[in-house]
Parts: sequence; structure tokens; C-alpha cells
Amino acid sequence: MLEGIDIFFSKMIGTLAVILLVSAFLGGSDFFSKFKKSDSKIKYSLIAGLIGGVFGIYGNYAGVAFNGAVISVRDIGPMIAGFTGGPVGGILAGAIAGVHRLTMGGITAYACVVATCLIGLICGFISSKNHSLLEKPLIAFIIGLLMETGHLGIVLLMVKPFQTAWDIVRQIAIPFLLVNGLGFGLMVSIMSYTKKQRELSLEKSRLQSELETANTIQRSMLPTINDTYPGRHEVDVGAFMQAAKAVGGDFYDVFFVDNNHLAFVIGDVSGKGVPAALFMASSKTILQNCIRDIPSLVDAVATANNVLCERNDAEMFVTAWIGILDLTSFEMVYTSAGHNPPVLIREGNAELLSTKSCLVLAGMEMAKYREHTMQLQKGDIMLLYTDGVVEAENILHELYDECRLLDCLHGIDDKKPSAIIEKVCESVNTFAGEADQFDDMTMLCFEINKDIDNTATEI
Repeated sequence: MLEGIDIFFSKMIGTLAVILLVSAFLGGSDFFSKFKKSDSKIKYSLIAGLIGGVFGIYGNYAGVAFNGAVISVRDIGPMIAGFTGGPVGGILAGAIAGVHRLTMGGITAYACVVATCLIGLICGFISSKNHSLLEKPLIAFIIGLLMETGHLGIVLLMVKPFQTAWDIVRQIAIPFLLVNGLGFGLMVSIMSYTKKQRELSLEKSRLQSELETANTIQRSMLPTINDTYPGRHEVDVGAFMQAAKAVGGDFYDVFFVDNNHLAFVIGDVSGKGVPAALFMASSKTILQNCIRDIPSLVDAVATANNVLCERNDAEMFVTAWIGILDLTSFEMVYTSAGHNPPVLIREGNAELLSTKSCLVLAGMEMAKYREHTMQLQKGDIMLLYTDGVVEAENILHELYDECRLLDCLHGIDDKKPSAIIEKVCESVNTFAGEADQFDDMTMLCFEINKDIDNTATEI
């Protein structure tokens, strides 16, 4: 008796393992999803029924003959067909597997045909009424047990003499119920898992596509800097931005306040990703509008700060450096809202333009900002940057820092802004090596081209 049960278990589990392997392969592919997305639901049900029928036939072939019965995992095919294809899929799979079982003969053949068809139909009916119920492995296991209990009950009702039917049922009940019930639960687990993974993969692809679009939109908001920008011979301009993620919170801007005043802005929003990008877009627009509408730079920045504070439910902030260059006198007024000091390059010497910085934007309403003035001359180069440059790390977690930046820029006196930015990028990348980029990295550089006699002084 025990030896017989061992044989039943081993044969049925071996067959079940093959069916699970094939179903995992089909579930992991987009085979079913292609048909499910089609307009014809009946087509999907028929495909599910055919595949379930094939599983049932395989279960018949791999079954164990016992006293005129064939002990197998045939019923899992119709169960799964009903689970995926509804009543139509379930009854079709049950008919295919049942008819094949009929050709094999034996005293339980007709009972198995009836039971297998009913199992497929009932599972399909349950799935059509409450599919989410069957997606729970434990529920599927219990339903599988109930379906197989019903199968054995039909055998007892239809097979004559009753004693023969009882002897068969009594000996095969334990492996028959457990393996088929467990098999249905495992099949549901596999199909539910692969469905979720496929949905996650599709969602990831969709999000990636949206982030790429967001990156394109974000870059379109920044001025396109080229060799002829901004269309005045007095200055050359170069810019660079590289987000640590698909989108970032850094930004730069170059725009005319009027015909003879050119504004340079660079900013860095706290945080990264989509929230920072949205706050960046708002900050850039508000700053530009305020600078163009309000004559005093510090009043314009203070107004922008108050507006950002009013709309700052996310409690983010932005550091910024803003300068306005007079293209006739080359006098620049500027202010810093908690931003890194820019680098002034004059006659090959690079030094930080260190002035007292004020509070970050969106940090506190009614904050005051200090205005500074300096005189630029021909050949002067100003490099604005975000902390992603000086805080770039190597694999030893050392920072690139301002000293390395000044060393990189020291001796430069004949390079265009774009070439200077490229040199800094190469220096930072060489320093960082294989370390991942942790923060957004942005630079804005401009050079004075026109002759004037003034020397650099700070007021």
C-alpha cells in the first residue's frame, strides 16, 4: 500500500514539475498577453482551452495505470484553462483531455470524462465571477482539493461495481488530492507572479519613456548655447548640464534684461529626480520674470524668494547665483543665494569670487539679499557651477573640491568657454573614475571679448 502511494506521488509530481516548467515559460513570455489584448475574448478562451487540453493529454500519458484507472494530474490542465480562459476555456480543455482519456479505456474512463469537463467548467465559472479569488494560492489549493474530491465522488457514483470504485478511490485519494490541489495552487502562483512581473516591466518601460520625455522637455527649457549665442560680440558663452538621474534639479539661464544688460543665472534645487525637476522649472521661470520686471536685482531676487515660499508645500529650496552684465561698461552686479562662489579667470590666474552669501531661495519669506558689483575687462572668464562639480566623489569617497577645480583652471588664458567646460568635465571624470555620479553637474561659463581700460575692483 505505502509502496503504491510512493509510486503515485513520484509519478504525479514528476509530471506536475514538467507542466509547471512549461507554464512558467509561457507565463514569463508575452504569449498569452498578445491574445488577451486582442479584441476577441473568445479567441483568448479558445487558446487557453487548447493549451489546457494539451496539458491534460500530457497528464494522461504520464499517468499511472491502477486497477482500470489512470492516476494523473490531467485535471490541472482544465483548471488552468478555466482560470485563464473562463468557462469556454475550461470546458474546451476538459473535453480535449477527457476525450483523450476515453481512448485509453478502463472502468473509470467515462467518469473521468464527466469529472474533467465539470472541473474545467466550474473553475471557469468561478474565474469569470471572481477572478481575484482564484489568484490567491491558498484559495486555489483549497478549490483544487474540492474539485478533485468531486472527481473522486463522480467515480464512486458512476463506476460499477461500487466496491471496485471504492477500492480505487481509497488507495489513490491522498496522492490524487494533494498533488492536484498543490499543483493548481502552484500554477496560480506562477501565473500571478509572472503577470505581476510583466506588468512591472511594462510600467518600468512606460516610466522610463516618460522620464526620457521629461528630460527632453527639461532641456528644452534651458537656452541652447552655441558659438553665436547670445548674438552679441561682447561675450562668448558656454554651458553644460548632466543630471544624476533621468531628470534633475540643476538649471542655468542666460537672457537679456534689456538691450544692453545680459543676465546669467545658475541654480541647484534640493533633492533629485522628478520633484526637483518640477521645482527647478518653477524657480527658473519665476526668477527670469522677476529679474526682467523689477529694476533692482536684490528686490527681484527677494520677490522671487517670496513667491517660491508661497508655493513650497514640498518644503524644497534652491541655491542660485545671479549676475547682470552691462554690455556697454562691463560692470556686473550680482548676488548669491547660498550658492557656490564662481571662479574668475584673469590672465591665466583662477580664483574664487568669494563674497558673503545670502539665504537660499524658498528657505524663508521676506529674506534680504545683498548686491555686489565688480568691473570686468577683456579676456576675463567667469565659470559658474553647481556643487555636483566640487562634491564629485571618487571610489575612496574623496571630494573633487574647489582646490582641484582651481588647479584645473589655472593657466587657462586662451580657451573658449565651451573648451573650459570640457576641460573641467574631463578633470572631474578622471578624478571620479568608476564612482557613480551622485549629484547633478552643471556649469555656465562666459568670457568678455571687448576692450575696456577698467581693472577688476569689487564694490
